[in-house]
Amino acid sequence: MPRIIVVEDEPSLRTDLVDYLRSCGYDADGTGLARGLAPLLAERPTDIVILDITLPDGNGIDLAREIRANSACGIIILTAHSGAESRISGLESGADAYLVKHASLREIEATVNSLLRRLKLADDQPGDTAGQWQHDATNWLLIAPNGQHVKLTATEDAFMEALVANAGVACSRDALALALSRPSLITNERNLDAIVRRLRRKIEQTSGLPAPIKMSYGKGYIFTGKGTD
Repeated sequence: MPRIIVVEDEPSLRTDLVDYLRSCGYDADGTGLARGLAPLLAERPTDIVILDITLPDGNGIDLAREIRANSACGIIILTAHSGAESRISGLESGADAYLVKHASLREIEATVNSLLRRLKLADDQPGDTAGQWQHDATNWLLIAPNGQHVKLTATEDAFMEALVANAGVACSRDALALALSRPSLITNERNLDAIVRRLRRKIEQTSGLPAPIKMSYGKGYIFTGKGTD
C-alpha cells in the first residue's frame, strides 16, 4: 500500500485530502507544520509527500529541497501560488508535480497515480534484469541497473561499501564515519550529509535513475538498491 504524507497547514483541506486518499486505498497521514514531516518520514518508508509552500514554520520550497537531497520519494507541491515563477521554483526545488489549490480531489489522486507509475518505471528501466545495483570496490564504481557506470572517489567508495554491506538495514552515522576513516564526522553531521548529497547528485546525473540511498531519520543511511558487492 503506497504511503503518502500531506504537509498542509489548513486543517480542513488537510483532513479532506488525507481522508480522501485513505478512501482510495493509500496509507495517508498529515501534518500542519514543516517540522512535523521528519517524525512521519521516520515511521516507515514513504512514496510521496504532498507539500504546501506557505507553512507556519517554514517554506515548502526549502522543504522540497531537503526531501530531494535525502530521499528518492515523489514530491507534489499543492499551493495557492499559481504564478509562473512559483511554479518554476517549485519544480527546480526537486518537486515532481505542481498543483494549485483549486485542483479537485480527483485531479490530485490522478497526479498521485501518475507519479507512482513514473517512480515504478524508474525502478524498472530496460536492462534492469535483476533489479540490482552493483558496487565494484576494486575499480571504485557503482554500476546502475541500466548499465551506467558511476565513478566514485575514495570517500564515496568507502561510503558505498559500508552501505552495500548492510543493504536494507540502516547504517549508523558513527559506523559510516569510521568506515570513511573520518571520526570528525561523528560530531559534524552536516559534513556527512554534504558527502551524501554530492554522491546522490552524481549518481542521479550519471545514471538517470534515483540514487539508491535513503536517509533513515535518527538512524543513518540505508542502501535501497538490492545491490551486490
